[in-house]
Amino acid sequence: MASDQLVEVRHLKQYFPVSGDGFFSRNWVKAVDDVSFSIPRGSTLGLVGESGCGKTTTGRTLLRLYEPTSGRIVYDGETIFDSGDVPLYDERGSVVTDKEGKPKYGKKTKVSMLPYRRKMQIIFQDPYASLDPRMTIGDIVGEAIDIHHLASSQEERREKIIRMLERVGLNSEHANRYPHEFSGGQRQRVGIARALAVDPEFIVCDEPISALDVSIQAQVINMLEDLQGEFGLTYLFIAHDLSVVKHISKRIGVMYLGKLVEMGDSNEITFHSCHPYTKSLISAIPIADPETSRNTHRIVLQGDIPSPVNPPSGCRFRTRCPYAEKCCAEREPEWKEVGPGHFCACHFADRFR
Repeated sequence: MASDQLVEVRHLKQYFPVSGDGFFSRNWVKAVDDVSFSIPRGSTLGLVGESGCGKTTTGRTLLRLYEPTSGRIVYDGETIFDSGDVPLYDERGSVVTDKEGKPKYGKKTKVSMLPYRRKMQIIFQDPYASLDPRMTIGDIVGEAIDIHHLASSQEERREKIIRMLERVGLNSEHANRYPHEFSGGQRQRVGIARALAVDPEFIVCDEPISALDVSIQAQVINMLEDLQGEFGLTYLFIAHDLSVVKHISKRIGVMYLGKLVEMGDSNEITFHSCHPYTKSLISAIPIADPETSRNTHRIVLQGDIPSPVNPPSGCRFRTRCPYAEKCCAEREPEWKEVGPGHFCACHFADRFR
């Protein structure tokens, strides 16, 4: 049965091993550490944060391009990964309990992703590295069609390829060319056509415009919005530019050092954010009006982002937060709802709201 929430992620963790001080010691990069969110069918969730905060790793782990360390991933009501150590939740987001009031846990689940590869696709960040230089554009777009046996003949295969290329602003002549013959914007359009070729429902857009010229970025964003309306697509849109994310996304999640620090509706995050890190990101958005820009206070963060191998105790943002107090180092802030659909992880969220 179809679910209103197409994608659900609960307490997702992705740790990568790194060598320690000794030969037998091992540390872990906590790239994604206890992240939870859901994406309703046909909508867009934007994920923002500075480089290295775990945005891309979250998207790739969700698609199981990286096998999760822990957590649960549910797609259209079907559990595709469950480490077995995460409580079950009902439709309202409440923990399911037994007769004694103790949380119920799922059982370990790890299904084959092949049936879901058609439904879940990704648009990679770098259009120069994500296309095989030895393959023609037609073969790049048609590769997934071949893998999933979506064409019964060569003629049907070619028709599908041409239709996808034309839908993203290219033409039939481009099918016989190679990636090096195209500009960055055209290569990214090929990447989008490749993702669309298998008729997906959900697409992870991994910073799809960060490598493009500013003049091309708006064209790609508008095209993604048009495609979403035409095909009913659901997006996880990953970017570090909050001004772009708030334009395309209905909801926005803000990540810092592997954790979600705030999430809410686009307008709520933009105008009523309550986490100091989110406020800093918003203050960095350029304002076109010179007079308004002069009267706007820019919040500049001090210091460097800590190492994800050895993150700070308590609140991970405390080492750069101008409002940090003793309690911020002693305990981790609770992920709590500060308004309808607006969540924040800060000890002083009510103060900054």
